Amino acid sequence: MSKFSLEVLRRSVYPYLQSSDPDVVLGATFGEDVALTRVGNDLLASHVDPIVGAVHRIGWLAVHVACNDIATCGAPPRWLQVLVLVPHQKDEDLLEQIIKDVHRAAQEVKVSIIGGHTGYSASLSRPLVAVTALGNLGGQHPILTRGAQPGDHIIVTKGIPLEGTAILADDFAGTARSLGLSPAEIDAASDLYSQVSVIPEALLLAKHGAACMHDVTRGGLLETLREIALLSEVGLTVDYTHISMPHVALRFSEAFGFDPLKMISSGTLAATVPEDRLQEASEALDRAGIRFADVGRVHAGRGVQVERGDMVKNYQDVEPDEDELARMWIKYSPDRQD
Repeated sequence: MSKFSLEVLRRSVYPYLQSSDPDVVLGATFGEDVALTRVGNDLLASHVDPIVGAVHRIGWLAVHVACNDIATCGAPPRWLQVLVLVPHQKDEDLLEQIIKDVHRAAQEVKVSIIGGHTGYSASLSRPLVAVTALGNLGGQHPILTRGAQPGDHIIVTKGIPLEGTAILADDFAGTARSLGLSPAEIDAASDLYSQVSVIPEALLLAKHGAACMHDVTRGGLLETLREIALLSEVGLTVDYTHISMPHVALRFSEAFGFDPLKMISSGTLAATVPEDRLQEASEALDRAGIRFADVGRVHAGRGVQVERGDMVKNYQDVEPDEDELARMWIKYSPDRQD
């Protein structure tokens, strides 16, 4: 469920993924949300993402998560290929429900499913869904993780940790009740799924000044900011008190004992915007009714500095192998999936 460390990726993965094809504009690169391939006079953005940290709504979530990554470079997602594996041959009802959820999400995002694969494997303890999403930039300049510049403002949309809290509410509802969370709180946490798409704000910010965009997935907002700092070769300073968090997400973090900054949060977009485009970007988000906060600044330096009142903590290195949702799966027992 967690990623390998950057050291492992550099040693055992990336050396074998280099391409000499001149039409590969951006290939396999740590921290970037998409690959970019030249097709005719346009660029095709592509991304593949597996979902293994959720069971309920796994097909729906897989579509949204993969499409989010396409949107972060400024391209509207258009096409999907879907891989679905279930544990047993008898899991036909589970397979059908996953495909129904994939179809529902595809309709919501307005993308076409163009292929994929379904199957079963007894080595699985729960279903696995992986979605490859594709979209073309239509002549627009791509927005990448590496684009942050000193002086930029750091914008975070909607709040944290949306997806992780919703997954715990759906897949660990029994545990949530035993930890003192009420049925109303569990329902409110599950409702955070409704905010999981960043497509509206990503496409909007791509047109209104974003220099860098990165969606908040495994490792949470903190890992997202670390990756921005690493790839952009800058430092980031963030005021924790400016980061929005739904009250129910705070309640879940306290009950389950996870760090909200390190919990997966699809639905949250981190972007940097130059000073001279900040008002334009802010007004565009306001007009669209998208909540956001200006949480910090980009500056010369290295790593991420998080200020929380009088306490300041510095994070110098990326840690993609750290994941709070994975830790929850180890620490607690999910509800039975019959």
